[in-house]
This record gives sequence, C-alpha cells and structure tokens, in this order.
Amino acid sequence: MSTNFLPGPVRVRVAATSANLGPGFDAVGLALGLYDDVCAEVTAGGVTVRVLGEGAGELPSDERHLVVGAMRATFAECGGQPAGLAVECVNRIPQARGLGSSSAAIVAGVLLARALLPDGQQRLDDAAVLRLAARLEGHPDNVAPCLLGGFTVAWTESEGARAVSLPVAVGVRPTVFVPTERGLTAAARAALPATVPHQDAAHNAGRAALLVHALSVAPELLLPATVDRLHQDYRAESMPATAALVAELRAADVPAVVSGAGPTVLALRDPPADLVTGPDWQVWSLPVEVHGARVGRGRLGHAERDPVAAGRKS
Repeated sequence: MSTNFLPGPVRVRVAATSANLGPGFDAVGLALGLYDDVCAEVTAGGVTVRVLGEGAGELPSDERHLVVGAMRATFAECGGQPAGLAVECVNRIPQARGLGSSSAAIVAGVLLARALLPDGQQRLDDAAVLRLAARLEGHPDNVAPCLLGGFTVAWTESEGARAVSLPVAVGVRPTVFVPTERGLTAAARAALPATVPHQDAAHNAGRAALLVHALSVAPELLLPATVDRLHQDYRAESMPATAALVAELRAADVPAVVSGAGPTVLALRDPPADLVTGPDWQVWSLPVEVHGARVGRGRLGHAERDPVAAGRKS
C-alpha cells in the first residue's frame, strides 16, 4: 500500500491530564485546561525538533523525541514513512509531575501523523487512535482524557483500549499543586505490591463507582469518593511532601488526591484561602478541558508559540 503525504504543516493542541483521581487506578482520568501546542510537516529528509517552554534544552531534538516516535509508529501502522519531519513543540505541561506530559506528546504525535495523510481518517479512525496511543503509553488512563476531553473511564479489551467521556458537574473546580521536584512513573509503579488485600480491592471498587457519580452529578460526595487504598499509601514514602499536602487538604474537607503517579496534588474544589504551600509548590486553578485534542492546518500562531501556560490561573 503506497503512502502519500499532505504538503504543509499541521498542528494540534493537547491537554494536561490527571489520572486515577484516587480510587480509579489505571482507569479514570480528567482533562485539564493546560496545553501543549505541537506543529509538524513532512520534509525532504532528516528530523528536526524545536522545543519551547517546558523541556527546552532537555528533551531530544531528533528521532528520540516522543512526539516523533509516536508519529513514526502511526505512519508504520498506516503503511509508510515520510523522508523527513520538522516538529515544533510549545510545551506548557510540566514534565515528570503526574500531569500526563508523555501522554500529551503521544496523542499529539499520533494525531499529527494522521493529519498528514490524505486518507488518514479512513486508515486510522478515532477508536484506532485511542488503541494506538494507549499501546504506546502502556495504559489508557491519561491518553483517553487527552484525546476525548472531560472525565473519562477507560478499559482494555482483547482488541485494545476503549474509553467513554462523561460530563463533569459544575461544582468540580480543579486546582493543581505542582512541586519543583520531579517523579518517574516507573519508580512510582515499582513501589506498588504485586497483590493487595481483597478488602482493599473491594473498597476501591465501591469508591470508584461512587467517583463516577460524584464527578458527574454530585460533587458534594467527592471527599468520600476519592478515598484510595490501592496505590497512594504505598507511594507516600517516596514523596512525603505530596502525601502531607494531600492529608492537609483532606483534613480541611477538600477532595484531594495524588495526580497520576505524582508528585503533583490535585484538588477537586477550591482549597482554603489560608493554605500555605511554600516556595516549592506552584498552585494553578485550571478549568476542565471538555473538547479533547484539536487538530488544524497551518503553523502555530503567535499566541500558540507563547510558552506561558495557556489557560492557567495562579
């Protein structure tokens, strides 16, 4: 099957995400109004990656970049590779903080590659995009809200990942507490035991079910709905400041959880006005991103090239 590519650049805006939300381990996620903008076009040869904002000077500028890897995997899925690629990333999602930066890069790469194919939508429909992105990431809990927007529930069948996006109640008001320190998902997963008590598994099943109801229609139930016994306590020793902040917020009746694998903390309603976090934390009030990833043609505009965090309110 021969592969042709569209001339000119395509662009995509992808959102930060918070996975797990307490008891929904590896299954639920929430898209947040903090964005990376990425642009790509096919060239005559070679690969160049320009990064502005988060990760500038640190991330690879060649084939090793995660966006390029996701694009290459998508082109391979569709039957061919372009001679070269030029990619520009304006990153605002903090890296290695539990806000889905790698999932955003993967979703961006898959969607950009599809958009560069004249028949990309026919070769790779939206369900296939989710399956491929989840396969590249290893689990669907972050790629699903990044792709679909809103609050998502994801699961995996024999054919691959699937997900649904659900409406979010008006009373859900996310705030993220982003520390200067970084964390690694692999290290956070290594802290988890191979098995958990049946009682804890049953507890989380009930709270995860309640979480769907609380996020969708009854935010007054978010405090009990975000109690977890599967992962947060096991990871607390490796990020004590995160665990302490979650405990402090919850003691003030704020439904707070570890965002993804951490170390960011997510609160689902406004924190107390007198809360003092210190200089090691940035505090951002973010809207829920309801639209999902958005693809367009053309280069990034002036506003999109601004590395200041779009949508962020301090």
